Amino acid sequence: MLFLVVALLLLGAALGTVAHAPLTFSVAAGLVIAVWLGVFAVRERYGRRRTTSTH
Repeated sequence: MLFLVVALLLLGAALGTVAHAPLTFSVAAGLVIAVWLGVFAVRERYGRRRTTSTH
């Protein structure tokens, strides 16, 4: 329950920050985060396939 409260507080702080930032900055930051998450997902997928096939 405490984790949920902390997560909601952090989400509120992030949304408040984005509301005051210019739209172009918010979109650019969103794109950077999306690309980073995509690269992370691809690396995790291929990394796990390689380690599970050797066992």
